[in-house]
Amino acid sequence: MASGAALAQTAAPAGGRSITVASTTSTRDSGLFDHILPLFSKKTGIEVKVVAQGTGQALDTGRRGDADVLFVHAKPAEEKFVAEGFSKARKPVMYNDFVLIGPKSDPAGIRGTTDIAAALRAIQAKQAPFVSRGDRSGTHQAELALWKKAGVDMATAKGAWYREIGQGMGAALNISSSMGAYVLADRGTWISFKNRSDLDIAVEGDKALFNQYGIMLVNPDKFAHVKAADGQAFIDWVVGPEGQKAIADYKIGGQQLFFPNANDAGA
Repeated sequence: MASGAALAQTAAPAGGRSITVASTTSTRDSGLFDHILPLFSKKTGIEVKVVAQGTGQALDTGRRGDADVLFVHAKPAEEKFVAEGFSKARKPVMYNDFVLIGPKSDPAGIRGTTDIAAALRAIQAKQAPFVSRGDRSGTHQAELALWKKAGVDMATAKGAWYREIGQGMGAALNISSSMGAYVLADRGTWISFKNRSDLDIAVEGDKALFNQYGIMLVNPDKFAHVKAADGQAFIDWVVGPEGQKAIADYKIGGQQLFFPNANDAGA
């Protein structure tokens, strides 16, 4: 499967029930699913098979009816998916934030700042190396929106300094580590990332870096084979007290990676 997609699954319960969840690479690369899925499967006997892709690809998987549930992070694209009739409802699940990662040498001179637009303008002006996911993922869409917010037209501004890789978050961080390049990452994957080399957080704390996740059942009226009851059971668990607690409880080195907010109707 292209662009960093991967298939992972829990051990199959004796009952043989299973659903397919198309989700972001960040929920996999951060280790979140390894933490929460066994809890759900133990309670319900439903195995969750995860197809980890960029959000754009995950939405395409849903449009083909090749998944039962989508767990992604690009709210405008999710709302479009619902408006097109591919799902009947989108529910918020959790949030964290994006961080701009870069080499400690900091060729753009932005380390420790909190204005992401100014930081991106500095990177472009100095043509400092930058790695882009380039895979239509939620992180890639957020990155492009941030360049636009910074007033940088990437259609004309990008050159050899800007490397589009068409891969997932873990791969983007690995390439940035080897190149000494800047990269936009979700904080969860960054916290769990081991191969940091000379990388560190360069910019964080701007409200524009907020990162919301949502969940949707693929519309069984469009695809009769969608496992609607078991898929809805997973959604109800994720947005319910047990799932929200499991998400909050997932920490690495004492740091919480995701913050549940299913009860925030506007998220």
